[in-house]
Amino acid sequence: MDLNADFFALLGLPRRFRLAAGELDSRYRELQARVHPDRFASAPEAERRLSMQWASQANEAYRTLKKPLARAGYLIELAGVDLRAETNTAMPADFLMQQMEWREAVQEARSAGDHHELEHLHHRLQADIAGRYEQIAVWLDEDADYLAAADGVRRQMFLEKLLLEIEDALAALEE
Repeated sequence: MDLNADFFALLGLPRRFRLAAGELDSRYRELQARVHPDRFASAPEAERRLSMQWASQANEAYRTLKKPLARAGYLIELAGVDLRAETNTAMPADFLMQQMEWREAVQEARSAGDHHELEHLHHRLQADIAGRYEQIAVWLDEDADYLAAADGVRRQMFLEKLLLEIEDALAALEE
């Protein structure tokens, strides 16, 4: 094993956006079983330190690859493309207009205490996000179009934030 290996190699997974269901979880559990610090409790200090590094690396790999947005960003980074998520927030006018419409609808439903409408918005946005992840998967796994994927990921960041806002609004109505 190589501590400098990318997260996919570390977990013995193909470097792809689409991962087989459950494979990430099982590979992570297998790796943790081999490197967990508890297995090295009576080992010399150097081995204990190394097992801590391995366990930490395994945890970071799992957290990154488990979330589609983080996994896509990581693949883009591995391809040598700078996502520029913090500095490149420019979006096409139609996308920004759609964001404003979504946010207004969420605010109106929240203000009206309309749980049903918030649920409806949540469902619609989840479907939109899922479709966009499918497109990102095509760009990453089939087309190797990392610039398009980077643009798609930046858009997904906006949508994921909006989804959290809807979830917060739903939680506030339930309290």
